[in-house]
Amino acid sequence: MKKLSIALIVIALLVVAGANWFLTQNNAAAPVAAPERDNTTIRSTSSGDVVGFIGDHGARSWLGIPYANAPVGEMRWRSSQAVDKWEGVQEALAPGPMCPQFASLLTSPEGSSDESAEKGAEASSPVAGNEDCLFLNVWSPPNAQNLPVMLWFHGGGNSIGHGGSYNGARLAVDERVVVISINYRLGVLGWFNHQALDNGNPADRSGNYGTLDMLQALEWTKRNIAAFGGNPNNVTLFGESAGARDTLAMIASPLAEGLFHRAIVQSGGFGVTSLNQARDAQADGGHPNSSKELIAALMVADGTASDVASARARHDDMPTLALKDYLYNKSVDEIFAVLDGGGFGMLNFPDNFADGYVLPKLSNEAIFGNPDNHNQVPTILGTNRDEPALFMVRDPYWVKNFLGFLPRLKDEDAYKRSVKYGALAWKERGVDSLARYLTAAGNKEVFAYRFDWDDLPSIMGYDLSIALGAAHGLEIAFVFGDFEGGMNLGYLYEDSDNKEELAQAMMGYWAQFARSGNPSKGNGRNAMWHAWGTNNKTALLLDTAPTGISMTDEEVTLAGIKTMLASDPEVASQAERCTLYANNFRDAAFDAQEYANLGEQGCADYPAAEMRRF
Repeated sequence: MKKLSIALIVIALLVVAGANWFLTQNNAAAPVAAPERDNTTIRSTSSGDVVGFIGDHGARSWLGIPYANAPVGEMRWRSSQAVDKWEGVQEALAPGPMCPQFASLLTSPEGSSDESAEKGAEASSPVAGNEDCLFLNVWSPPNAQNLPVMLWFHGGGNSIGHGGSYNGARLAVDERVVVISINYRLGVLGWFNHQALDNGNPADRSGNYGTLDMLQALEWTKRNIAAFGGNPNNVTLFGESAGARDTLAMIASPLAEGLFHRAIVQSGGFGVTSLNQARDAQADGGHPNSSKELIAALMVADGTASDVASARARHDDMPTLALKDYLYNKSVDEIFAVLDGGGFGMLNFPDNFADGYVLPKLSNEAIFGNPDNHNQVPTILGTNRDEPALFMVRDPYWVKNFLGFLPRLKDEDAYKRSVKYGALAWKERGVDSLARYLTAAGNKEVFAYRFDWDDLPSIMGYDLSIALGAAHGLEIAFVFGDFEGGMNLGYLYEDSDNKEELAQAMMGYWAQFARSGNPSKGNGRNAMWHAWGTNNKTALLLDTAPTGISMTDEEVTLAGIKTMLASDPEVASQAERCTLYANNFRDAAFDAQEYANLGEQGCADYPAAEMRRF
């Protein structure tokens, strides 16, 4: 019974952690002593000296280095600035505070907001983190000099997570690369566009503050990474989920030109948000959490207005300076109090604004299909075979509790179909369409993968190899070669030679790509990973024996997935067919006429908004 309870907790953690994988020591339930500084790790940066410690695997480790000034006070909703100089030697022995986010299973009371801490131990805040959060972490192998640099963007929907959740020690030491992870502003503190914040500076005006943090981290890397043994002229960006979207944002941003040289996109996808969606009321085409909607919610919450309608009217009547002051006078807790973090802290909010300065006002095809509209660098694109299972594995729509505590899939076949179509749609938007655009633009160094590993245990009859399979986020442990972290997830990754071989292979491929722009055979013992389209092959399949690692010619298109769905004889009912379409095709991919005529019966009796599960 105890093992089952642990299993359920782990699954819950996985749902939160899809992109924010390893819980750090400073956020673990039990306090852990800080490592002892080692003066052989003193390094000079453009802002001052830092000292770290000798960490796991002998990695030279520096945690919690500030890379930008704190975005607090007047610097909230402003582009991040290079950190001021300091005197003496600053210790870098623990990750810096996470950026403000809803408290979740990944946070602890130690991570709560400063204002909540000031209220005393009896107060409890739903908010974790601190606005002073722009820190990064570095791991280098011994005797590092001029090595490839790999800079990681964590995931979490751009609303949860932090760079300290990852341990780059093994990847750095085993593959002789320098690994960096960063914090960046999240949620409405990271992406918020309102006319009242326009001070004439195009970066500040953009609202893309989290994106600008990433650019600032790249600037820090260019100035300083040589002191840590890295080559500033060979920087690979890699990220998963929202971090993969952010990696694509760097490819799209003209401001990132020359700051990085390769990119790895794990379970990503990209799309810019119009300024109309970012700013306007929902009734006028804005996002449900646009800046105008958020201000209206704040006004109702603090009694400035009696209801949303009067709040919107008051918003429209307020002078620009008054609106700005109103926003800046709100505390972090007050802002988060009007937001819905869902079950696991993740926010539904607009980001990646098409402002025309930080990010272009163009479609994906126009950005990535034209070499003049993006930073053309060698690129890896990949997804996991069963991506959406992570977000379904605890959903009561799919899962029942037998005897009150034993999870069971209600309809295993329907569950598998939903996972299949969701994963295909994710692959199309996150890999295949982008690979077609990039190669059409002349990039001959585009590589794709699909992660198929699903050797998960069965707990009291609940088969995780089916319920999770090769779900979203499960590849991260293999990329970093860390199956434990602070969350004790090693139980999910049962020890085996096959698992270790796949981890070594994936670390080898990722690092070889960072070295040369071509993953080739990775550490030299693996199958050859060919570029997209070579010998009619498209992607590398990553799995353990007996399936192993090999190239495939599989390629999916939006039209092809829709055609398959329309005539799939395995789909049990028209309601299921319509649900699959409504869930997997949104925005430009959703065709109202096509939906109305889907299959033999059409979906006129099944309004898309009512059929969507998320």
